[in-house]
Amino acid sequence: MKRFIKKAFKPFWDRKIWLRQITVAAIASAVAWFVGNSLMHNGAVVAAIVCSLTIRISLHKSVREGFGQIVGTAIGAVIALLTVHLFHVGVISIATTMLLCAVIARALRLDEVASINVPVTALIVLGPGVSESTATNRLLSTLIGATVGIIFSYFSHPSTPAGRTIEQVSGLGRKCAKLLSDMSNGLRMDYTQQEAGKWLARGRLLVDLIPSIRSQADEATSYAKWSPLAPLDEAQLLSLRATAMEHTVVQVRGIARALFDASIEGDLPEGIRLEIGDALKAASSAITSKVDLVNEKYQFVDVTIADDLRIQAKTLSNSLLDHNEKISHEQMLRCMTIASNIKIISDSLDESSPALGDIESEGN
Repeated sequence: MKRFIKKAFKPFWDRKIWLRQITVAAIASAVAWFVGNSLMHNGAVVAAIVCSLTIRISLHKSVREGFGQIVGTAIGAVIALLTVHLFHVGVISIATTMLLCAVIARALRLDEVASINVPVTALIVLGPGVSESTATNRLLSTLIGATVGIIFSYFSHPSTPAGRTIEQVSGLGRKCAKLLSDMSNGLRMDYTQQEAGKWLARGRLLVDLIPSIRSQADEATSYAKWSPLAPLDEAQLLSLRATAMEHTVVQVRGIARALFDASIEGDLPEGIRLEIGDALKAASSAITSKVDLVNEKYQFVDVTIADDLRIQAKTLSNSLLDHNEKISHEQMLRCMTIASNIKIISDSLDESSPALGDIESEGN
């Protein structure tokens, strides 16, 4: 019976963060409905809709989008009332509102979802029966809904933006380590092109996660700039860690691509395969150790991890040169590329590469 209960609740437990978010969103919408209905005449529906559009996974995102919606709909309502007064409700008033909301969303640098929410909430304000009094009523209802959404967003996720950044960096690091370990084991068993194709597919999936981790790191930095609860230096350090992990993922994908290309010719001697496998195993262990040995602020604990991996990469390079006559020139280039990838991973582990800290982002 205990096993049955555990199995039945496992899907819910695995999605506990998602369940928490939708539960908080449902409660927030209900509260917005209640408050809107209590304070405003016919304000419940607008307040609930705007609340559901505003509430996000974090307080920072909800404040950003809630502010954008309030400002956007306020200006949209004023302009629309003017166009309605001049041209009545019709094509011109709606087009003007949509155009202005798009410009405002771009000026406020809102993301794609919020850019859609601004004109949606503006059109709600300017719904049927638009007049100065109804527009004001709906605008105040929008303010109520956005405020409730912002307040409840604090409870949407159990961790802070910095905590979520650490979770994503650590999770992505463990996936990289697992792929490297699997490739190492495959090399010891004389891997096939089909296996190499699966590794390459997994590497591409890891690269697809980079925009998410980058967005989360940017959120942690933005949040720290205005919140006294989050140290800015810690957020900037986390941003550097996220960039380092991004570089690591790219190198892991590069290793998978090199092994796939090498499998097409299929003439790698066993000795070379075993040496590459040992190097990949060392890289996997180094990434795992890096993830395991960090504290809550994601500071380094053991800087020798990267140095040991550099030695492993250099050892592999020297060994490959000794086997230069045993494989084709193309295969040698692929194998040396793997050694170079491992070296770059070591530079990412201790952030010694100028590519991490000396390159400004497009937003700077």
